[in-house]
Amino acid sequence: MALDEVLTTEVAAGRRPPTLRVWEWGAPAVIIGSFQSLGNEVDPEGAGRHGIEVVRRISGGGAMFVEPGNTITYSLSVPEALVQGLSFQDSYAYLDDWVLGALGEMGIRAWYQPLNDITTDQGKIAGAAQKRVVGPDGGPGAVLHHVTMAYDIDADKMLEVLRIGREKLSDKGTKSAKKRVDPLRRQTGLPREAVIDRMIESFRTRYGLTHGKVTDEELARAQESARTKFTSSQWTARVP
Repeated sequence: MALDEVLTTEVAAGRRPPTLRVWEWGAPAVIIGSFQSLGNEVDPEGAGRHGIEVVRRISGGGAMFVEPGNTITYSLSVPEALVQGLSFQDSYAYLDDWVLGALGEMGIRAWYQPLNDITTDQGKIAGAAQKRVVGPDGGPGAVLHHVTMAYDIDADKMLEVLRIGREKLSDKGTKSAKKRVDPLRRQTGLPREAVIDRMIESFRTRYGLTHGKVTDEELARAQESARTKFTSSQWTARVP
């Protein structure tokens, strides 16, 4: 989360080109939106029992439950000019249009469900969130657009940790044990790494890509921000 903020700030300042970063969490986590209440979203007993860290991101949107290897996460940091003239809703669909194309190439007919969900006829498979970062001296800035896609998630564990997920699924009468939310694994029949490779190739074909890396300075700033902001209770448990 700290690195997302640093990279987007660098794009806003013109020191970094538009960047696609595909990454994953190194440990189980719940990521809550900037405007969410920690107490309303997370069951602390369930999180503690499963060793799950709770992190607050700078973007809006809902809570996400992630485990290493079970989700696909990517972040786009792009100049705000790229979405200039688009409504907030349209900017979501525009920045994820390449993903719908990639999914289509893998045999999944997916579409955007406003405001920020990617879905198929079998249900939601991804959620997006955005944050606009102001440029230097208040000038044109950049947009952080990041998405978590469900590859194969342990729904039972998720329900023990997320309060809102429990309410949503209980409304549907979902009581089966060992339930998994596995849309990308089931619908593509492909290993997770293959899905990621195809997504990146789809982006490359459409827009072009060159390999880049996080600079030492960017990493150092992100590590400092992680220490002073993103792991602090003042940030994570703040009342929006």
